[in-house]
Amino acid sequence: MSELNLLKADKLEVTVLVDNYTDVLLVQSTEVARRPGTPPPNLPLAEHGLSCLLKISEGSEEHTVLMDAGVSKTCLFHNADVLKTDLSKVESVVISHGHFDHFGALIEFLKSASKVKTLVLHPDAFLKRRLNIPGIGVVDLPALDEADLKKTGVMPHKVNEASTLASYLIMVSGEVPRITDFEMGFPWAEAKIDGKWVVDPFHDDQGIAVNVKNRGLVIIGGCSHAGIINTIKYVQKVTRTRKVHAVLGGFHLTGPIFEPIIEPTIAEMKKIAPDFVVPMHCTGWKAINQFAREMPEQFLLNTVGTTYIFQ
Repeated sequence: MSELNLLKADKLEVTVLVDNYTDVLLVQSTEVARRPGTPPPNLPLAEHGLSCLLKISEGSEEHTVLMDAGVSKTCLFHNADVLKTDLSKVESVVISHGHFDHFGALIEFLKSASKVKTLVLHPDAFLKRRLNIPGIGVVDLPALDEADLKKTGVMPHKVNEASTLASYLIMVSGEVPRITDFEMGFPWAEAKIDGKWVVDPFHDDQGIAVNVKNRGLVIIGGCSHAGIINTIKYVQKVTRTRKVHAVLGGFHLTGPIFEPIIEPTIAEMKKIAPDFVVPMHCTGWKAINQFAREMPEQFLLNTVGTTYIFQ
């Protein structure tokens, strides 16, 4: 992949619309993390999914982009309403990969999103997928239906390589090369490719990045099946930018397969030395707590409804 011309933004706001964790008593905001502080009974809902609303500003120009759409329209729309977040301003959508907890509410959202002109995903986001869990068996997963998607009037823009959105202010990574020796994928996950069920290569797993002036890269992973460290290193390479200001998103470090790579992941993250680390979604309880212990100055505990402000 050749280098990419990613312009610098004055400001980035990331509002977490869907995530696994909610805590209504975590109300103290900081300069970077603004907690929602919504009064009961209308509280944000949590589910095993991810959706982030990005607002990017450069001078008088402003763009609004949705990354992923969680599992259910119930959670996505309820949280947007409770948080007083105007989804009608969304102009582009990025799907990090073709798992149900990232595209579940996509079609319902697109039906009501009149301003959306661009939907970016990898061609493999439409693959049929399943889990083949030892001792449990095969669990089929919902697949993203391209025909139903097209009925919304928004045509999917299938992209393999790194690209830009929002007037060159957002990078979508495209396929992420695997270069680390410990981020080895998900052997329980299978995809149907060329008529055969195989271990899912997750070519469609991608992250997004914004380069904030005088701060550096803000990188957001969906599930980071390609590896969060691989994702960071690829973004650094393609954008020709070493400084990482913040890393957010799902790092997929939960469960017996992934817990052994918590240590090397954190060790590499310390070398990258972002100013902020915000593990979400599929990172898992053990990994989140270990990030908190080992990177206490950089760690931020995420909750649904939090808005992160980078400027």
